[in-house]
Amino acid sequence: MAKYPRIREQHVAVFGESGSGKTVLVSSFFGPTQEGSYKNDLWDLVALQTGQGHRLYQNYLGMRDEARTPLTTKFDSTTYEFSVKLKAGDGDESKKRPFDELRLAWHDYPGEWFTEDPSSEEESSRRTETWLNLLRSDVALLLVDGQKLLDYQGEEELYLKSLLNNFRLSILRTKDALLDADGPLVEFPRIWIFALSKSDLLPDWDVDVFRDLVIRKVAGEIDRLRSSIGELIQTPEALSIGEDFILLSSAKFELTADADDAVEIDVAKRVGLDLVLPIASLLPLERRVQWQEQFSVPWKVVDSLADGADVIAAALTGAKYKTVEKILGKVAMGNKGAALVASALPYLAEAVRVAGPKLKEMNEQARSRHENLRATLLQFKLDMEQGVAEKTLVTRK
Repeated sequence: MAKYPRIREQHVAVFGESGSGKTVLVSSFFGPTQEGSYKNDLWDLVALQTGQGHRLYQNYLGMRDEARTPLTTKFDSTTYEFSVKLKAGDGDESKKRPFDELRLAWHDYPGEWFTEDPSSEEESSRRTETWLNLLRSDVALLLVDGQKLLDYQGEEELYLKSLLNNFRLSILRTKDALLDADGPLVEFPRIWIFALSKSDLLPDWDVDVFRDLVIRKVAGEIDRLRSSIGELIQTPEALSIGEDFILLSSAKFELTADADDAVEIDVAKRVGLDLVLPIASLLPLERRVQWQEQFSVPWKVVDSLADGADVIAAALTGAKYKTVEKILGKVAMGNKGAALVASALPYLAEAVRVAGPKLKEMNEQARSRHENLRATLLQFKLDMEQGVAEKTLVTRK
């Protein structure tokens, strides 16, 4: 890790068919943080590519000021790169914290690739290359289009089965290419979250209603998708599909009284987007602890799960990073590695399981001491707790 800035990077892959709202979501994730009225005492969100940031903010302003949604992108595989730049704490805090900057890579997989065959060998190769680029993702979001659920009301299984089968077939088409070199993959997204996009169209739904509908209608298709992905990876037990659900909405869209084709867009009424950073940062670490407690996970797979678990755990607990690095540092495979992994597990569990009043107390303490990294990660945990309490998010118990 470079000394300055010390960087921790998380990756999220977003999969959704054409029209499911991927561009609107990423624009509404970034746009509000650029408004002059936006206040955050811990960090600033910056687009690493200035032109990309301008386009996303332009999309957001078009919705906010002109009730205009962004143009749909076709066949474009885009990675949006964001930096969560921590504000300066006191002098000691800045020196002691294990990293200074959290980066988020948001990978957008073209929706047309789920429903249309490649038009050439070049496009087929590009799809495989895109998959390879997504393999570092910590979390994948599978978008379920709220408008489609309304269109298929009473027969939602027709849409959901088609959606999941298209996801599965897209994976199967690239299976041979992905496995060609070294066989089953160690690094691959292992947390696949079902996300209801355009959830504002279903205002009476909470995340439990969404989860129950999906499981009731397409439990078999979820199992087949899990099996297909499991064939790609080492230790398929360490895989979550259909265990985590979230509601997402970029804004509240409403028809105006005087024009059937016009809308009013209230960008202040977003749902779930503030949970993307917390989920990407902390959910892989939580899932790693759960999997290690339930079954034996090979060291090389553990090492790929929640990459950076040492620095995240150190930041959450406020421990000295050198101490954590000594406990959780990478070691060669074998008995020594297995023993070290086992000894580190209680430490990681302590980092991820703090909750409730104790979590709030720790956050307040970190803020009062100007420990901005620790306060940020603790706030992320509080945000996830609030998302669960508000029934916007449900995660594996």
